[in-house]
Amino acid sequence: MSDARSNWSSKIGLVLAATGSAVGLGAIWKFPYMAGANGGSAFILPFIAMVLFFGVILIMAEMIIGRAGRGSVVTSFKRIAGKAWIPLGFIGVLTAFVIMTYYSTVGGWCLTYLFEAIRGNAASSDLALLEKTFKLTVSSPVSAIVYQTGFLAITAGVLIFGVNKGIERISKILMPLLFVLMVVLIIRGLTLPGAMEGLKFLFSPRWDEVTANSLLNAMGFTFFSLSVGMGIMITYGSYIHHSEDIPSSAIWVAVLAFISCILAGLMVIPPVIAFGLNPSAGPGLTFITMPAVFSHIPLGNVFAVCFYGCLLVAALTSMISLFEVPLAYLMDEWKFSRKGASFALFVALTICSIPAALSMGPWSDYTILGKNIFDATDYLACNILMPLSAIFVIALTGWFFFDKTSYELNVNKKRSPGYMKFVRFMLAFVAPCFIAVVAISNFL
Repeated sequence: MSDARSNWSSKIGLVLAATGSAVGLGAIWKFPYMAGANGGSAFILPFIAMVLFFGVILIMAEMIIGRAGRGSVVTSFKRIAGKAWIPLGFIGVLTAFVIMTYYSTVGGWCLTYLFEAIRGNAASSDLALLEKTFKLTVSSPVSAIVYQTGFLAITAGVLIFGVNKGIERISKILMPLLFVLMVVLIIRGLTLPGAMEGLKFLFSPRWDEVTANSLLNAMGFTFFSLSVGMGIMITYGSYIHHSEDIPSSAIWVAVLAFISCILAGLMVIPPVIAFGLNPSAGPGLTFITMPAVFSHIPLGNVFAVCFYGCLLVAALTSMISLFEVPLAYLMDEWKFSRKGASFALFVALTICSIPAALSMGPWSDYTILGKNIFDATDYLACNILMPLSAIFVIALTGWFFFDKTSYELNVNKKRSPGYMKFVRFMLAFVAPCFIAVVAISNFL
């Protein structure tokens, strides 16, 4: 069997790699300010329920397609459903590629801030200066492109080594490292005077702030945070041996993903509240507010290195999983070697990512429907391509080829008829409604 169809050497390798794709910057960058802006645990509780109720089913569906088709997204769709489904499978590959063109820009910012933290320049009590520094970071064309290219090079360098020696090995190192760094920062943050107010802010439900929009935000973040609709879980599913149980793997990935989000909230919100800063400050919470926090604590630069190390690890684990989607497609459908596919994608992404890198600087005046290139690309990927891809996944597993779904769920553990009826009901009726609500809410 070729390297493209290598199997995960252990269940922990699969779970850590899949969790790495799901955690990403969504947990550390987006979750804290979304929880802060949407009622604390009044947002967290629905989010956890949706992860366990909807997220597990969506992850499971993608893993089933991957293992049943034993190939890239396109290859798996073709083998399960025939050539007519090839364009539908290709949407997953396209989604991953489009996301990488701007996600690599954010990865470049993480790399920039980590280097600045190592140099001792990532902490300041002057919020105006920090805001100016962030704007300079994202608008400088040379810096943006250089760091973005460096981030892509690191990703391609990992994937050259394959599934076991590349993705699995790095996941077994980076994911435990991520959790250790987060725990260190959480402990330090909770020892600050006033940090307990941050815990109350995060976990005390503020039901008066709960609106239909905040619930829709929880649904949307569930969809985004678990990396469904990007082809990742299909590609990773193609490396799952038939001795592994897909439902239990999907549950582990979902549980670790929301635990990571909770840890991110504990890492960010208590110190922010302790120093009287705004916990609902949007993405600037990561690159503007947190440096102000580090300036107020002893050894602040050391903790800044830990924090931006966390960000980079999260960005890298997600980028590796995204990169593997088109890489597997090139290997399966175009017969590229792994090294050749890695190099070709690195070159293509380096070029295609330039517009997003320049969209907040020299090309900021170029807009699409009122959005700069970065935001327009993000809108295309998250609001259109991801829900569309997910709908086709559900159609394949829940409607047209449930026999394949049934086989994959029963191959190593016999399921009861009631369990199978529940799974089909979730796939065929509930999951499409969930995806439709998320998609429609994004257009409102």
